[in-house]
Amino acid sequence: MGKGPGLYSDIGKKARDLLYKDYQADHKFTVTTYTSNGVAITSTGTKKGELLLADVNTQLKNKNITTDVKVDSRSNLFTTVTIDEPAPGLKTIFSFVVPDQKSGKVELQYRHEYAGISTGIGLTAKPLVSFSGVIGNDCVSVGTDLSFDTASGNFIKLNAGLNITHSDLIASMTLNDKGDTLTASYYHIVSPLTNTAVGAELTHSFSSNENTLTIGTQHALDPLTTVKARMNNYGRASALLQHEWRPKSLFTISGEVDTRAIEKSAKVGLALALKP
Repeated sequence: MGKGPGLYSDIGKKARDLLYKDYQADHKFTVTTYTSNGVAITSTGTKKGELLLADVNTQLKNKNITTDVKVDSRSNLFTTVTIDEPAPGLKTIFSFVVPDQKSGKVELQYRHEYAGISTGIGLTAKPLVSFSGVIGNDCVSVGTDLSFDTASGNFIKLNAGLNITHSDLIASMTLNDKGDTLTASYYHIVSPLTNTAVGAELTHSFSSNENTLTIGTQHALDPLTTVKARMNNYGRASALLQHEWRPKSLFTISGEVDTRAIEKSAKVGLALALKP
């Protein structure tokens, strides 16, 4: 664990990654190449049913400045400029999308031993203003995540969270959707040597009085191969196998089946990421 409580987005992240990261029902292919002057070019193609999506991302790093430019198959141009540590613990992010004239945004992130703060503002006449902050230490932290629409004068996001970390255990609780959704998550490292971990997430909606429970686990068969599995209280079971067949190049296959409707076809996703 790094020093300090991190950012608000880090609350519950370990459990979310265990339960949801890399699972997919699509077919995805990613290739990254590097030019002689260090520019990284990443091409991605994703097949969603009959729909084929593609994008090309170019990344240039110059000292502490990273520039990402991505073009997708819908002719959108995404640009992000990140300045890392212009001052100790500070990160500045500037982003915009062409042709969306209202997409411009500036974000500041600050990490301290006892706090993590992120603020953002849209570059429009009546911008969307966001703020998230966490106070605490490596063991206990509390935080909030807010977004205010100056055009309507209303809060569109009003969340709060708590994170408790022990040597091999992380417990988190968040209150989202303006107090309508309560989520509690748990992440436990069973064996660091084999990267074996278990996790669970329980979400309760006050408006619908519905509960969703998801449990999962992961285990490294060897240093290059990881398997994961999860299941929720609605009977949806998923499994994943990921193999690093060469350094930084991953092959992932995942599947999902509805155990309450076993006659339905299982969903199978494939992902191949190639890096030199």
